[in-house]
Amino acid sequence: MAGLFHRQAQSLSGIGLALGTLFFAAALTPTLVPRTYLTQGILAGACFAAGYGLGLFWRWLWAYMELPEPPERMRRATNALIALICLSIALICLWYAAEWQNSIRLLMEMAPVESAHPFKVSATALAAFAVLLALGRLFGLVVRVVARRSGRLLPRKVANVVGASVGVLLFWSLANDVFFRAVINLLDSSYREYDSLLEPERPQPLDPIKTGSAASLIAWNELGRAGREFVASGPSALQIETLTGRPALEPIRVYAGLRGADTPADRARLALEELQRVGAFDRSVLVIVTATGTGWIDPSAMDSVEYLQHGDIASVALQYSYLSSPLSLLVQPEYGAETARALFSEVYAYWTTLPPDRRPRLYLHGLSLGAMNSERSAELFEMIHDPIQGALWSGPPFKSRIWRSLTDGRNEDSPAWLPRFRDGSFVRFINQDGSTVPMEAPWGPMRIVYLQYASDPVTFFDYRDFYRRPAWMESPLGPDVSTALRWYPVVSMLQLALDMAMASSTPMGYGHVYAPQHYVDAWMAVTGVDDWSPEAIAGLKRRLEDATMQAGADDGSKEEAFDNRGG
Repeated sequence: MAGLFHRQAQSLSGIGLALGTLFFAAALTPTLVPRTYLTQGILAGACFAAGYGLGLFWRWLWAYMELPEPPERMRRATNALIALICLSIALICLWYAAEWQNSIRLLMEMAPVESAHPFKVSATALAAFAVLLALGRLFGLVVRVVARRSGRLLPRKVANVVGASVGVLLFWSLANDVFFRAVINLLDSSYREYDSLLEPERPQPLDPIKTGSAASLIAWNELGRAGREFVASGPSALQIETLTGRPALEPIRVYAGLRGADTPADRARLALEELQRVGAFDRSVLVIVTATGTGWIDPSAMDSVEYLQHGDIASVALQYSYLSSPLSLLVQPEYGAETARALFSEVYAYWTTLPPDRRPRLYLHGLSLGAMNSERSAELFEMIHDPIQGALWSGPPFKSRIWRSLTDGRNEDSPAWLPRFRDGSFVRFINQDGSTVPMEAPWGPMRIVYLQYASDPVTFFDYRDFYRRPAWMESPLGPDVSTALRWYPVVSMLQLALDMAMASSTPMGYGHVYAPQHYVDAWMAVTGVDDWSPEAIAGLKRRLEDATMQAGADDGSKEEAFDNRGG
Protein backbone atom coordinates (compact mmCIF):
# COMPACT_ATOMS: atom_id res chain seq x y z
CA MET A 1 0.00 0.00 0.00
CA ALA A 2 2.83 2.41 0.91
CA GLY A 3 4.56 1.60 -2.38
CA LEU A 4 1.37 2.28 -4.35
CA PHE A 5 0.90 5.60 -2.58
CA HIS A 6 4.51 6.53 -3.27
CA ARG A 7 4.15 5.73 -6.98
CA GLN A 8 0.95 7.76 -7.22
CA ALA A 9 2.60 10.71 -5.48
CA GLN A 10 5.63 10.49 -7.77
CA SER A 11 3.34 10.59 -10.82
CA LEU A 12 1.88 13.98 -9.86
CA SER A 13 2.86 17.03 -11.86
CA GLY A 14 5.00 19.60 -10.03
CA ILE A 15 3.64 22.61 -11.87
CA GLY A 16 0.14 21.21 -11.50
CA LEU A 17 0.58 20.93 -7.73
CA ALA A 18 1.97 24.46 -7.54
CA LEU A 19 -0.88 26.02 -9.50
CA GLY A 20 -3.39 23.84 -7.66
CA THR A 21 -2.05 25.08 -4.32
CA LEU A 22 -2.51 28.69 -5.42
CA PHE A 23 -6.07 27.91 -6.49
CA PHE A 24 -6.63 26.19 -3.14
CA ALA A 25 -5.44 29.33 -1.34
CA ALA A 26 -7.64 31.62 -3.47
CA ALA A 27 -10.67 29.42 -2.73
CA LEU A 28 -10.34 30.30 0.96
CA THR A 29 -11.03 33.99 0.30
CA PRO A 30 -14.59 35.28 0.82
CA THR A 31 -17.25 35.79 -1.82
CA LEU A 32 -20.96 36.44 -1.14
CA VAL A 33 -22.21 33.70 1.22
CA PRO A 34 -20.62 32.29 4.42
CA ARG A 35 -19.35 28.72 4.19
CA THR A 36 -19.08 25.78 6.56
CA TYR A 37 -15.83 23.86 6.81
CA LEU A 38 -17.38 21.07 4.72
CA THR A 39 -18.49 23.29 1.83
CA GLN A 40 -15.21 25.21 2.08
CA GLY A 41 -13.24 21.96 1.87
CA ILE A 42 -15.17 20.67 -1.15
CA LEU A 43 -14.76 24.03 -2.89
CA ALA A 44 -11.04 24.19 -2.12
CA GLY A 45 -10.56 20.62 -3.40
CA ALA A 46 -12.39 21.41 -6.63
CA CYS A 47 -10.30 24.55 -7.11
CA PHE A 48 -7.12 22.57 -6.40
CA ALA A 49 -8.15 20.09 -9.07
CA ALA A 50 -8.89 22.91 -11.53
CA GLY A 51 -5.48 24.46 -10.92
CA TYR A 52 -3.79 21.07 -11.19
CA GLY A 53 -5.53 20.44 -14.52
CA LEU A 54 -4.42 23.82 -15.89
CA GLY A 55 -0.89 23.06 -14.75
CA LEU A 56 -0.94 19.75 -16.62
CA PHE A 57 -2.24 21.51 -19.73
CA TRP A 58 0.50 24.12 -19.51
CA ARG A 59 3.16 21.40 -19.19
CA TRP A 60 1.71 19.53 -22.16
CA LEU A 61 1.56 22.71 -24.26
CA TRP A 62 5.21 23.50 -23.45
CA ALA A 63 6.30 20.06 -24.58
CA TYR A 64 4.02 20.13 -27.65
CA MET A 65 5.55 23.43 -28.79
CA GLU A 66 9.00 21.84 -28.28
CA LEU A 67 10.23 24.73 -26.18
CA PRO A 68 13.63 24.28 -24.52
CA GLU A 69 13.76 22.66 -21.11
CA PRO A 70 15.96 24.20 -18.36
CA PRO A 71 18.85 22.14 -16.94
CA GLU A 72 17.86 19.49 -14.43
CA ARG A 73 19.61 21.20 -11.49
CA MET A 74 18.01 24.57 -12.23
CA ARG A 75 14.61 22.96 -12.69
CA ARG A 76 14.80 21.22 -9.30
CA ALA A 77 15.87 24.38 -7.52
CA THR A 78 13.15 26.42 -9.24
CA ASN A 79 10.48 23.84 -8.46
CA ALA A 80 11.53 23.74 -4.80
CA LEU A 81 11.35 27.54 -4.54
CA ILE A 82 7.95 27.65 -6.25
CA ALA A 83 6.64 24.88 -4.00
CA LEU A 84 7.84 26.73 -0.88
CA ILE A 85 6.19 29.99 -2.00
CA CYS A 86 2.91 28.29 -2.90
CA LEU A 87 2.80 26.34 0.36
CA SER A 88 3.48 29.51 2.34
CA ILE A 89 0.65 31.32 0.58
CA ALA A 90 -1.73 28.41 1.31
CA LEU A 91 -0.79 28.39 5.01
CA ILE A 92 -1.26 32.15 5.26
CA CYS A 93 -4.68 31.87 3.63
CA LEU A 94 -5.67 29.08 6.00
CA TRP A 95 -4.65 31.35 8.88
CA TYR A 96 -6.87 34.17 7.60
CA ALA A 97 -9.80 31.95 6.54
CA ALA A 98 -11.79 32.49 9.76
CA GLU A 99 -11.30 36.25 9.59
CA TRP A 100 -12.47 36.29 5.98
CA GLN A 101 -15.59 34.29 6.80
CA ASN A 102 -16.34 36.60 9.71
CA SER A 103 -16.08 39.60 7.39
CA ILE A 104 -19.23 38.26 5.68
CA ARG A 105 -20.95 37.04 8.83
CA LEU A 106 -20.54 40.45 10.47
CA LEU A 107 -22.32 42.17 7.59
CA MET A 108 -25.13 39.62 7.76
CA GLU A 109 -25.48 39.97 11.56
CA MET A 110 -24.38 36.38 12.14
CA ALA A 111 -22.33 35.15 15.10
CA PRO A 112 -18.61 35.03 14.26
CA VAL A 113 -16.76 31.72 14.04
CA GLU A 114 -13.73 31.13 16.26
CA SER A 115 -12.02 28.85 13.75
CA ALA A 116 -12.26 27.95 10.08
CA HIS A 117 -11.16 24.38 11.01
CA PRO A 118 -8.08 24.36 8.74
CA PHE A 119 -7.30 20.67 9.28
CA LYS A 120 -10.84 19.58 8.43
CA VAL A 121 -10.88 21.90 5.42
CA SER A 122 -7.55 20.51 4.19
CA ALA A 123 -8.61 16.89 4.71
CA THR A 124 -11.91 17.46 2.87
CA ALA A 125 -10.10 19.27 0.07
CA LEU A 126 -7.61 16.43 -0.28
CA ALA A 127 -10.44 13.89 -0.51
CA ALA A 128 -12.29 15.96 -3.11
CA PHE A 129 -9.09 16.38 -5.12
CA ALA A 130 -8.39 12.64 -4.98
CA VAL A 131 -11.85 11.83 -6.36
CA LEU A 132 -11.54 14.38 -9.16
CA LEU A 133 -7.99 13.25 -9.94
CA ALA A 134 -9.16 9.64 -10.20
CA LEU A 135 -11.92 10.66 -12.60
CA GLY A 136 -9.46 12.69 -14.64
CA ARG A 137 -7.04 9.80 -14.90
CA LEU A 138 -9.84 7.44 -15.84
CA PHE A 139 -10.76 9.86 -18.63
CA GLY A 140 -7.14 9.94 -19.78
CA LEU A 141 -7.00 6.14 -19.78
CA VAL A 142 -10.11 5.91 -21.97
CA VAL A 143 -8.66 8.46 -24.40
CA ARG A 144 -5.34 6.60 -24.65
CA VAL A 145 -6.96 3.20 -25.15
CA VAL A 146 -9.27 4.45 -27.90
CA ALA A 147 -6.46 6.42 -29.56
CA ARG A 148 -4.12 3.40 -29.47
CA ARG A 149 -6.65 1.16 -31.12
CA SER A 150 -7.69 3.79 -33.63
CA GLY A 151 -4.02 4.28 -34.47
CA ARG A 152 -3.95 0.90 -36.13
CA LEU A 153 -6.16 2.26 -38.90
CA LEU A 154 -5.73 6.04 -38.72
CA PRO A 155 -2.83 8.53 -38.62
CA ARG A 156 -1.58 9.21 -35.10
CA LYS A 157 -2.96 12.76 -34.76
CA VAL A 158 -6.32 11.74 -36.14
CA ALA A 159 -6.41 8.82 -33.73
CA ASN A 160 -5.69 11.18 -30.83
CA VAL A 161 -8.62 13.38 -31.86
CA VAL A 162 -10.87 10.32 -32.09
CA GLY A 163 -9.75 9.17 -28.66
CA ALA A 164 -10.45 12.56 -27.07
CA SER A 165 -13.83 12.82 -28.79
CA VAL A 166 -14.91 9.35 -27.67
CA GLY A 167 -13.76 10.08 -24.13
CA VAL A 168 -15.74 13.31 -23.95
CA LEU A 169 -18.87 11.73 -25.43
CA LEU A 170 -18.66 8.72 -23.15
CA PHE A 171 -18.17 10.70 -19.94
CA TRP A 172 -20.80 13.28 -20.92
CA SER A 173 -23.32 10.56 -21.72
CA LEU A 174 -22.67 8.72 -18.47
CA ALA A 175 -22.90 11.91 -16.42
CA ASN A 176 -25.93 13.34 -18.20
CA ASP A 177 -28.02 10.42 -19.44
CA VAL A 178 -27.23 7.80 -16.81
CA PHE A 179 -26.23 9.30 -13.47
CA PHE A 180 -27.84 12.74 -13.78
CA ARG A 181 -31.12 11.48 -15.26
CA ALA A 182 -31.38 8.75 -12.64
CA VAL A 183 -30.96 11.33 -9.87
CA ILE A 184 -33.49 13.65 -11.51
CA ASN A 185 -36.05 10.85 -11.86
CA LEU A 186 -35.56 9.89 -8.23
CA LEU A 187 -35.94 13.49 -7.06
CA ASP A 188 -38.94 14.05 -9.30
CA SER A 189 -40.67 11.04 -7.78
CA SER A 190 -39.77 12.20 -4.26
CA TYR A 191 -41.00 15.74 -4.87
CA ARG A 192 -44.22 14.41 -6.42
CA GLU A 193 -44.90 12.30 -3.33
CA TYR A 194 -44.02 15.22 -1.04
CA ASP A 195 -46.26 17.51 -3.07
CA SER A 196 -49.25 15.20 -2.58
CA LEU A 197 -49.01 15.16 1.22
CA LEU A 198 -51.82 16.86 3.10
CA GLU A 199 -50.60 18.81 6.11
CA PRO A 200 -52.76 18.16 9.20
CA GLU A 201 -52.55 21.88 10.13
CA ARG A 202 -53.94 22.91 6.75
CA PRO A 203 -57.58 21.78 6.65
CA GLN A 204 -59.73 22.39 3.60
CA PRO A 205 -61.11 25.96 3.70
CA LEU A 206 -64.84 26.43 4.29
CA ASP A 207 -65.13 29.96 2.91
CA PRO A 208 -66.54 29.68 -0.65
CA ILE A 209 -64.29 32.54 -1.76
CA LYS A 210 -61.26 30.31 -1.11
CA THR A 211 -59.76 28.12 -3.82
CA GLY A 212 -60.03 24.48 -2.75
CA SER A 213 -63.32 24.96 -0.84
CA ALA A 214 -66.41 22.90 -1.62
CA ALA A 215 -67.61 25.70 -3.95
CA SER A 216 -64.29 25.97 -5.78
CA LEU A 217 -63.69 24.80 -9.35
CA ILE A 218 -60.32 23.41 -8.19
CA ALA A 219 -60.27 20.49 -5.76
CA TRP A 220 -58.33 20.91 -2.51
CA ASN A 221 -56.31 17.73 -3.04
CA GLU A 222 -55.31 18.90 -6.53
CA LEU A 223 -53.62 22.09 -5.36
CA GLY A 224 -50.38 20.44 -4.29
CA ARG A 225 -48.54 21.17 -1.07
CA ALA A 226 -47.31 24.61 -2.12
CA GLY A 227 -50.74 25.57 -3.45
CA ARG A 228 -52.50 24.58 -0.25
CA GLU A 229 -49.94 26.53 1.76
CA PHE A 230 -50.48 29.60 -0.42
CA VAL A 231 -54.27 29.46 -0.35
CA ALA A 232 -54.60 28.71 3.37
CA SER A 233 -52.10 31.27 4.62
CA GLY A 234 -51.89 35.05 4.46
CA PRO A 235 -53.56 37.78 6.50
CA SER A 236 -57.30 37.75 7.02
CA ALA A 237 -59.54 40.81 6.77
CA LEU A 238 -59.76 40.88 10.56
CA GLN A 239 -55.98 40.85 10.98
CA ILE A 240 -55.60 43.66 8.45
CA GLU A 241 -58.29 45.74 10.15
CA THR A 242 -56.70 45.14 13.57
CA LEU A 243 -53.38 46.49 12.34
CA THR A 244 -54.64 49.42 10.26
CA GLY A 245 -57.78 50.42 12.13
CA ARG A 246 -59.53 50.70 8.74
CA PRO A 247 -62.09 48.48 6.94
CA ALA A 248 -60.52 45.65 4.96
CA LEU A 249 -61.55 42.87 2.59
CA GLU A 250 -60.57 39.22 2.65
CA PRO A 251 -57.67 38.89 0.15
CA ILE A 252 -58.36 36.53 -2.75
CA ARG A 253 -55.76 33.88 -3.63
CA VAL A 254 -56.28 31.56 -6.61
CA TYR A 255 -53.96 28.67 -7.39
CA ALA A 256 -54.01 25.76 -9.87
CA GLY A 257 -51.72 22.80 -9.21
CA LEU A 258 -50.28 20.33 -11.69
CA ARG A 259 -53.07 17.86 -10.90
CA GLY A 260 -55.73 20.39 -11.82
CA ALA A 261 -55.37 19.97 -15.60
CA ASP A 262 -53.05 18.26 -18.07
CA THR A 263 -51.59 21.23 -19.94
CA PRO A 264 -50.47 24.76 -18.99
CA ALA A 265 -53.19 26.21 -21.23
CA ASP A 266 -55.88 24.13 -19.51
CA ARG A 267 -54.62 25.11 -16.04
CA ALA A 268 -54.55 28.77 -17.09
CA ARG A 269 -58.19 28.60 -18.26
CA LEU A 270 -59.17 26.85 -15.05
CA ALA A 271 -57.45 29.58 -13.02
CA LEU A 272 -59.24 32.30 -15.02
CA GLU A 273 -62.61 30.65 -14.38
CA GLU A 274 -61.80 30.48 -10.67
CA LEU A 275 -60.83 34.17 -10.68
CA GLN A 276 -64.16 35.01 -12.26
CA ARG A 277 -66.06 32.81 -9.80
CA VAL A 278 -64.61 34.52 -6.72
CA GLY A 279 -64.95 38.06 -8.09
CA ALA A 280 -61.25 38.77 -8.43
CA PHE A 281 -61.81 41.28 -11.24
CA ASP A 282 -63.92 43.42 -8.90
CA ARG A 283 -60.89 44.09 -6.69
CA SER A 284 -58.65 47.15 -7.04
CA VAL A 285 -55.45 45.14 -7.66
CA LEU A 286 -54.77 41.82 -9.40
CA VAL A 287 -51.32 40.22 -9.25
CA ILE A 288 -50.25 37.44 -11.62
CA VAL A 289 -47.65 35.49 -9.64
CA THR A 290 -45.11 33.16 -11.22
CA ALA A 291 -44.05 30.61 -8.62
CA THR A 292 -40.62 29.07 -8.05
CA GLY A 293 -39.83 25.52 -9.17
CA THR A 294 -42.10 23.43 -6.97
CA GLY A 295 -44.84 26.04 -7.03
CA TRP A 296 -43.81 27.79 -3.81
CA ILE A 297 -44.72 31.48 -3.41
CA ASP A 298 -42.83 33.63 -0.91
CA PRO A 299 -45.28 34.64 1.84
CA SER A 300 -43.17 37.72 2.57
CA ALA A 301 -44.04 39.07 -0.86
CA MET A 302 -47.78 38.43 -0.84
CA ASP A 303 -48.54 39.20 2.80
CA SER A 304 -46.94 42.63 2.50
CA VAL A 305 -48.91 43.75 -0.56
CA GLU A 306 -52.18 42.40 0.86
CA TYR A 307 -51.73 44.52 3.97
CA LEU A 308 -50.77 47.57 1.88
CA GLN A 309 -53.92 47.20 -0.24
CA HIS A 310 -56.18 46.64 2.80
CA GLY A 311 -57.15 43.23 1.40
CA ASP A 312 -58.64 44.79 -1.74
CA ILE A 313 -56.48 42.53 -3.90
CA ALA A 314 -56.51 39.20 -5.74
CA SER A 315 -53.58 37.06 -6.83
CA VAL A 316 -53.28 34.00 -9.06
CA ALA A 317 -50.54 31.44 -9.72
CA LEU A 318 -49.95 28.12 -11.47
CA GLN A 319 -47.67 25.24 -10.59
CA TYR A 320 -45.42 24.08 -13.41
CA SER A 321 -43.05 21.52 -11.87
CA TYR A 322 -42.47 19.17 -8.94
CA LEU A 323 -38.75 19.95 -8.96
CA SER A 324 -37.05 22.73 -7.04
CA SER A 325 -35.99 25.85 -8.92
CA PRO A 326 -32.36 24.84 -9.68
CA LEU A 327 -33.38 21.39 -10.90
CA SER A 328 -36.32 22.76 -12.87
CA LEU A 329 -33.99 25.28 -14.50
CA LEU A 330 -31.66 22.44 -15.53
CA VAL A 331 -34.14 19.92 -16.90
CA GLN A 332 -37.18 22.05 -17.77
CA PRO A 333 -35.74 25.47 -18.67
CA GLU A 334 -38.63 26.44 -20.96
CA TYR A 335 -41.51 24.77 -19.17
CA GLY A 336 -41.87 27.38 -16.49
CA ALA A 337 -41.85 30.14 -19.10
CA GLU A 338 -44.53 28.30 -21.08
CA THR A 339 -46.77 28.09 -18.02
CA ALA A 340 -46.19 31.72 -17.07
CA ARG A 341 -46.95 32.77 -20.62
CA ALA A 342 -50.18 30.74 -20.68
CA LEU A 343 -51.44 32.28 -17.45
CA PHE A 344 -50.60 35.84 -18.45
CA SER A 345 -52.15 35.47 -21.90
CA GLU A 346 -55.39 34.07 -20.48
CA VAL A 347 -55.79 36.68 -17.74
CA TYR A 348 -54.61 39.62 -19.85
CA ALA A 349 -56.92 38.74 -22.75
CA TYR A 350 -59.93 38.80 -20.41
CA TRP A 351 -58.71 41.88 -18.51
CA THR A 352 -58.51 43.93 -21.70
CA THR A 353 -62.19 43.25 -22.42
CA LEU A 354 -63.20 45.03 -19.21
CA PRO A 355 -63.86 48.78 -19.03
CA PRO A 356 -60.61 50.51 -17.93
CA ASP A 357 -62.41 52.33 -15.10
CA ARG A 358 -64.02 49.13 -13.78
CA ARG A 359 -61.15 46.65 -13.79
CA PRO A 360 -58.31 46.04 -11.33
CA ARG A 361 -54.82 47.39 -11.79
CA LEU A 362 -52.76 44.48 -13.15
CA TYR A 363 -49.27 43.61 -11.92
CA LEU A 364 -46.75 40.80 -12.36
CA HIS A 365 -44.62 39.27 -9.63
CA GLY A 366 -42.04 36.51 -9.34
CA LEU A 367 -39.15 35.48 -7.12
CA SER A 368 -35.97 33.82 -8.39
CA LEU A 369 -36.84 31.43 -11.23
CA GLY A 370 -40.35 32.86 -10.98
CA ALA A 371 -38.96 36.33 -11.71
CA MET A 372 -37.19 35.11 -14.85
CA ASN A 373 -40.27 33.26 -16.11
CA SER A 374 -42.51 36.20 -15.24
CA GLU A 375 -40.25 38.40 -17.37
CA ARG A 376 -40.82 36.01 -20.25
CA SER A 377 -44.58 35.84 -19.78
CA ALA A 378 -45.38 39.24 -21.27
CA GLU A 379 -44.09 40.94 -24.41
CA LEU A 380 -44.04 44.72 -24.14
CA PHE A 381 -45.02 45.28 -27.77
CA GLU A 382 -48.23 43.31 -27.17
CA MET A 383 -49.25 45.71 -24.40
CA ILE A 384 -48.48 49.04 -26.07
CA HIS A 385 -52.15 49.72 -26.75
CA ASP A 386 -53.25 48.65 -23.25
CA PRO A 387 -50.34 48.25 -20.83
CA ILE A 388 -50.43 46.61 -17.43
CA GLN A 389 -49.54 48.78 -14.46
CA GLY A 390 -46.22 47.20 -13.55
CA ALA A 391 -44.18 44.35 -12.10
CA LEU A 392 -42.13 43.48 -9.02
CA TRP A 393 -39.39 40.94 -9.69
CA SER A 394 -37.22 39.88 -6.74
CA GLY A 395 -33.94 37.99 -6.84
CA PRO A 396 -33.87 37.74 -10.66
CA PRO A 397 -31.50 34.95 -11.80
CA PHE A 398 -28.46 35.98 -13.82
CA LYS A 399 -30.10 34.51 -16.95
CA SER A 400 -33.03 36.95 -16.81
CA ARG A 401 -33.03 38.63 -20.22
CA ILE A 402 -34.67 41.98 -19.38
CA TRP A 403 -32.75 42.33 -16.12
CA ARG A 404 -29.47 41.70 -17.92
CA SER A 405 -30.26 44.24 -20.61
CA LEU A 406 -31.21 46.92 -18.08
CA THR A 407 -28.16 46.25 -15.90
CA ASP A 408 -25.76 46.35 -18.83
CA GLY A 409 -27.41 49.56 -20.08
CA ARG A 410 -27.38 51.30 -16.68
CA ASN A 411 -26.23 54.87 -16.15
CA GLU A 412 -22.45 54.99 -15.99
CA ASP A 413 -22.37 56.54 -12.51
CA SER A 414 -24.40 53.71 -10.94
CA PRO A 415 -23.05 50.38 -9.62
CA ALA A 416 -24.01 47.06 -11.20
CA TRP A 417 -25.45 45.82 -7.88
CA LEU A 418 -27.92 48.75 -7.70
CA PRO A 419 -28.23 50.26 -11.20
CA ARG A 420 -30.04 53.40 -12.24
CA PHE A 421 -31.61 53.17 -15.66
CA ARG A 422 -32.07 56.52 -17.38
CA ASP A 423 -34.41 58.81 -15.40
CA GLY A 424 -36.01 56.00 -13.37
CA SER A 425 -39.48 56.60 -14.80
CA PHE A 426 -39.75 53.07 -16.21
CA VAL A 427 -37.66 50.79 -13.99
CA ARG A 428 -36.03 51.08 -10.59
CA PHE A 429 -33.77 48.81 -8.56
CA ILE A 430 -34.22 48.46 -4.79
CA ASN A 431 -32.14 46.78 -2.09
CA GLN A 432 -32.15 46.81 1.73
CA ASP A 433 -31.53 50.56 1.75
CA GLY A 434 -34.20 51.38 -0.82
CA SER A 435 -33.68 52.88 -4.27
CA THR A 436 -31.24 55.49 -5.47
CA VAL A 437 -34.20 57.13 -7.26
CA PRO A 438 -36.25 59.33 -4.86
CA MET A 439 -39.69 57.95 -4.03
CA GLU A 440 -41.32 61.19 -5.19
CA ALA A 441 -39.67 61.03 -8.62
CA PRO A 442 -42.34 60.76 -11.36
CA TRP A 443 -43.17 57.42 -12.96
CA GLY A 444 -44.32 56.64 -16.48
CA PRO A 445 -47.47 54.62 -17.29
CA MET A 446 -45.81 51.35 -16.23
CA ARG A 447 -43.74 50.73 -13.08
CA ILE A 448 -41.14 47.94 -12.95
CA VAL A 449 -39.13 47.34 -9.78
CA TYR A 450 -36.34 44.84 -9.19
CA LEU A 451 -35.71 43.92 -5.55
CA GLN A 452 -32.19 42.51 -5.29
CA TYR A 453 -29.41 42.19 -2.73
CA ALA A 454 -25.76 42.72 -3.61
CA SER A 455 -25.02 39.49 -1.71
CA ASP A 456 -27.37 37.36 -3.87
CA PRO A 457 -25.26 34.99 -6.01
CA VAL A 458 -28.34 33.75 -7.88
CA THR A 459 -28.54 37.23 -9.36
CA PHE A 460 -24.84 37.98 -9.80
CA PHE A 461 -23.33 34.65 -10.83
CA ASP A 462 -22.08 34.59 -14.41
CA TYR A 463 -20.19 31.94 -16.37
CA ARG A 464 -17.96 34.70 -17.71
CA ASP A 465 -16.56 35.18 -14.21
CA PHE A 466 -14.28 32.33 -15.31
CA TYR A 467 -12.08 34.77 -17.23
CA ARG A 468 -13.10 38.34 -16.36
CA ARG A 469 -13.84 40.41 -13.30
CA PRO A 470 -17.59 41.13 -13.00
CA ALA A 471 -18.80 44.72 -12.88
CA TRP A 472 -20.45 44.29 -9.45
CA MET A 473 -17.01 43.70 -7.91
CA GLU A 474 -15.88 47.19 -8.86
CA SER A 475 -15.65 49.77 -6.09
CA PRO A 476 -17.79 50.66 -4.27
CA LEU A 477 -18.99 47.21 -3.25
CA GLY A 478 -22.52 46.53 -2.07
CA PRO A 479 -23.33 47.18 1.61
CA ASP A 480 -23.63 43.46 2.36
CA VAL A 481 -20.49 42.36 0.48
CA SER A 482 -17.16 41.77 2.25
CA THR A 483 -14.43 44.33 1.51
CA ALA A 484 -11.98 41.40 1.46
CA LEU A 485 -13.61 39.98 -1.67
CA ARG A 486 -11.28 39.72 -4.68
CA TRP A 487 -11.58 38.27 -8.18
CA TYR A 488 -9.43 35.31 -9.27
CA PRO A 489 -9.59 33.64 -12.69
CA VAL A 490 -11.47 30.31 -12.63
CA VAL A 491 -11.65 30.26 -8.83
CA SER A 492 -14.16 33.10 -8.45
CA MET A 493 -16.60 31.37 -10.80
CA LEU A 494 -16.38 28.15 -8.78
CA GLN A 495 -16.80 30.10 -5.54
CA LEU A 496 -19.92 31.86 -6.84
CA ALA A 497 -21.34 28.58 -8.17
CA LEU A 498 -21.13 27.18 -4.63
CA ASP A 499 -22.58 30.42 -3.27
CA MET A 500 -25.52 30.01 -5.61
CA ALA A 501 -26.22 26.53 -4.21
CA MET A 502 -26.01 27.94 -0.65
CA ALA A 503 -27.81 31.22 -1.37
CA SER A 504 -30.80 30.42 0.87
CA SER A 505 -28.67 29.58 3.91
CA THR A 506 -28.24 33.25 4.81
CA PRO A 507 -30.26 35.19 7.38
CA MET A 508 -33.38 36.90 6.06
CA GLY A 509 -32.57 40.14 4.29
CA TYR A 510 -29.35 38.85 2.72
CA GLY A 511 -28.30 36.46 -0.01
CA HIS A 512 -31.38 34.99 -1.69
CA VAL A 513 -33.73 35.28 1.31
CA TYR A 514 -35.88 38.36 0.81
CA ALA A 515 -37.30 40.11 3.85
CA PRO A 516 -40.92 41.32 4.20
CA GLN A 517 -39.87 44.86 5.20
CA HIS A 518 -38.01 45.23 1.90
CA TYR A 519 -41.02 43.89 0.02
CA VAL A 520 -43.09 46.63 1.65
CA ASP A 521 -40.82 49.31 0.16
CA ALA A 522 -40.83 47.58 -3.23
CA TRP A 523 -44.62 47.17 -3.38
CA MET A 524 -45.16 50.77 -2.30
CA ALA A 525 -43.03 51.88 -5.25
CA VAL A 526 -44.75 49.55 -7.72
CA THR A 527 -48.36 50.10 -6.71
CA GLY A 528 -48.06 53.76 -5.71
CA VAL A 529 -49.36 53.33 -2.16
CA ASP A 530 -49.79 56.76 -0.57
CA ASP A 531 -52.42 56.29 2.15
CA TRP A 532 -50.08 54.95 4.83
CA SER A 533 -48.25 57.21 7.26
CA PRO A 534 -44.53 56.59 7.99
CA GLU A 535 -45.48 55.40 11.48
CA ALA A 536 -48.03 52.93 10.06
CA ILE A 537 -45.48 51.62 7.56
CA ALA A 538 -42.95 51.10 10.35
CA GLY A 539 -45.59 49.22 12.34
CA LEU A 540 -46.43 47.03 9.34
CA LYS A 541 -42.78 46.15 8.83
CA ARG A 542 -42.42 45.17 12.48
CA ARG A 543 -45.59 43.05 12.30
CA LEU A 544 -44.43 41.21 9.17
CA GLU A 545 -40.91 40.70 10.49
CA ASP A 546 -42.20 39.30 13.80
CA ALA A 547 -44.65 37.01 11.98
CA THR A 548 -41.90 35.71 9.70
CA MET A 549 -39.55 35.03 12.61
CA GLN A 550 -42.33 33.25 14.50
CA ALA A 551 -43.14 31.09 11.47
CA GLY A 552 -39.47 30.16 11.17
CA ALA A 553 -39.32 29.25 14.85
CA ASP A 554 -42.43 27.08 14.53
CA ASP A 555 -41.04 25.26 11.51
CA GLY A 556 -37.54 24.93 12.88
CA SER A 557 -36.14 25.93 9.51
CA LYS A 558 -36.82 28.15 6.51
CA GLU A 559 -39.85 26.76 4.73
CA GLU A 560 -38.88 25.60 1.24
CA ALA A 561 -35.34 26.92 1.71
CA PHE A 562 -33.96 24.65 -1.00
CA ASP A 563 -36.59 25.77 -3.43
CA ASN A 564 -36.27 29.48 -2.68
CA ARG A 565 -33.57 30.14 -5.33
CA GLY A 566 -32.99 29.80 -9.05
CA GLY A 567 -30.64 29.86 -12.05
